[in-house]
Amino acid sequence: MKKSPRTRRGAHAEPAQESQAAGIVPENAVELRNVSVTYGTTTALAGLDLQVARGETVALLGPSGSGKSTALKAIAGFERPSGGRVLLDGRDVTDASPAQRGIGVVVQQYALFPHMRIDANVAYGLKARRMPKAEITARVKAMLEMVGMEDHAHKLPRQLSGGQQQRVAIARALAIKPSVLLLDEPLSALDASLRAEMLIELQALRAELPDIAMVYVTHDQSEALTLADRIAVMRNARLEEIGTADQLYNRPASAFTAKFLGGASLLPAVSTTVVPDDGGMAAVVVGSHRMQSVAPFALAPGDRARMAIRPHAWQLVAETPEGTPAPVNSLPGRVESVQWRGAGHRLQVDLIGISERVTVDLPALSKVPVPGDLVVLAVDPQHAVLVPAGDHA
Repeated sequence: MKKSPRTRRGAHAEPAQESQAAGIVPENAVELRNVSVTYGTTTALAGLDLQVARGETVALLGPSGSGKSTALKAIAGFERPSGGRVLLDGRDVTDASPAQRGIGVVVQQYALFPHMRIDANVAYGLKARRMPKAEITARVKAMLEMVGMEDHAHKLPRQLSGGQQQRVAIARALAIKPSVLLLDEPLSALDASLRAEMLIELQALRAELPDIAMVYVTHDQSEALTLADRIAVMRNARLEEIGTADQLYNRPASAFTAKFLGGASLLPAVSTTVVPDDGGMAAVVVGSHRMQSVAPFALAPGDRARMAIRPHAWQLVAETPEGTPAPVNSLPGRVESVQWRGAGHRLQVDLIGISERVTVDLPALSKVPVPGDLVVLAVDPQHAVLVPAGDHA
């Protein structure tokens, strides 16, 4: 399956070919072209360009107010764009009602009809389309079997658990055979253990629906990393960055992405070497310490950047005796706090001479430092990446 290229702020991917008249099925199931949504003087979504290919899952990830749910509502037809166009399967649906778009939608609270049995809930969209009764019965049965709810067809929603209601909502959305399925934080109402279980089920469901494009809105990075082929990071009503999970996690192009997706610490760095346009390893100074880091962009001596290091990338090394050179890519610090997290320990460490505090996740330690201890932290240069200094997380 051909994926759209990675894009960052203000970058525009090539539009889909509107070639249905020629008998060619468009590659993109969903396309937003410079879509904006405003309410008076408030901008909820600003100039979003986004493409979702057939069979692809794209997660819209960001904090509250970032524009991710507004983007989904624009696709669904629940919000009329103030500017730009919305295309589904190459067809301009900007002015079409939600019912005319033929898409499936699953929202946070599932929105099941409380007075209808489960089978009637799943059949609702089919009846609205005036399908023959025999076809409705067969389709409802097939959908309930797909989500493992065939034994609950005659129950009411209040007789089901939250996870079961979510499965029914998905079955209802899929019953109309949509080419696009929209999911708006569908796991947010579930407890942690049930959320983990439903993530596994959504993964399995994804494998059974190879031709459906999915747009999945979430503020939970684990959901995005687990389910999405690509992740669109949203910030302040705009697209911050889009790419595969591996790209965004290991080579983020902005400080915000590095911080939001994986909780990286961001240290001020000054380049002491030349890095070409296609990137490479950079020698930098962090405080008074010489370090090495991956640089995905061009640098000249004296250029400023920020070094992003994720909590699990740090290593705790023994304090070096006075007069002994410190290990490569190491920084001294003082432990501020220690948390035991079951499988390991999380430390907050104040770096000495840099005025920065970093988060350090370590496996279970035989000798656990205590607040006030002096430590030395080290990081593999391949696990440190530079991001532009002008980006603020």
